[in-house]
Amino acid sequence: MTSTESTVKSIGVARLFEDQREELQLELLSESLASRADITVSDVHRPGMALMGFVENFLPERIQILAQTELSYLATLSPKEVKQALDRLFQFTMPLIVVCKGLDIPPYLIQRANERQVPVLRTPLSTTPFIHSLTAYLDHVFSPSTTVHGSLVDVYGCGLLFTGKSAIGKSETALDLVERGHRLVADDVVTITRGHGDVLIGTGNQLLRHHMEIRGLGIIDVQSIFGIRSIRLKKRVEVLVDLRVWSDEDDYERVGLDEKQTELLGVRVPLVQVPITPGKNITVIAEVIALHYLVKAYGGYSPAEKLNQHMLEVMKRKSAARAWVREDTE
Repeated sequence: MTSTESTVKSIGVARLFEDQREELQLELLSESLASRADITVSDVHRPGMALMGFVENFLPERIQILAQTELSYLATLSPKEVKQALDRLFQFTMPLIVVCKGLDIPPYLIQRANERQVPVLRTPLSTTPFIHSLTAYLDHVFSPSTTVHGSLVDVYGCGLLFTGKSAIGKSETALDLVERGHRLVADDVVTITRGHGDVLIGTGNQLLRHHMEIRGLGIIDVQSIFGIRSIRLKKRVEVLVDLRVWSDEDDYERVGLDEKQTELLGVRVPLVQVPITPGKNITVIAEVIALHYLVKAYGGYSPAEKLNQHMLEVMKRKSAARAWVREDTE
């Protein structure tokens, strides 16, 4: 498995505006999107206390949100007091100010924002849904990610990530699973992002979409051939299936008591190594891998452990029976 890990440390206000302008309905109020500070955290801040004079716990590195509460407070002040309140705010270097609900703001705020090079945006969205959408976007941007060469398929609701050497049959296995009614997420290039709760989410390349390269045939469009139900945009990565060429020297798992794991972005993921031999039905094995994982994950049941326990109990019973026969002298 080849992969390249990356983590975005910061983004500029211009990128946020470009990415979220339509979704968040953003409007530029200041002269420019240029800012003295980049956005480095996904959390936001309401500067109401700073406007009232308490700045000890002010968090200038965060995006500042002005909404009904802050602007209603400024409306109660005299023009001189408004300038004093905003001057307290602009003594800090902030990346961005966003005004919610399409509210009007004091002209002095725009003046100071232009002087201090702090972009000001406005949205007609209500404060709470806007903050949820904004932080979700920033969480995604700042989440650690990696790119893996493989195929990701949703099999019975379980995300199987197929890896292995080039031309070993990852794409063909994924195509066979799609033909059997499962759903393709990505082929060839899979981008994996670690979200909250150490959840790994896999997505496809935006350029490739749901196209696949089948050697001997060429590029195919899975959606146009198998329909909209054959694809999905993203899926949680739950099991890594490593396809390998059979080797007599390798020791493959035959019982299942020693469950292998691998690590992606610092998260432990179950690993199943499947040796490839002529005539072996990898598709059926992949379906069984998915079902086996679901049984253990949601049913708390391990067939290997149950069989092992059953065999131990049988051996104990046989041992007890032999002892009883030896001691029975009648």
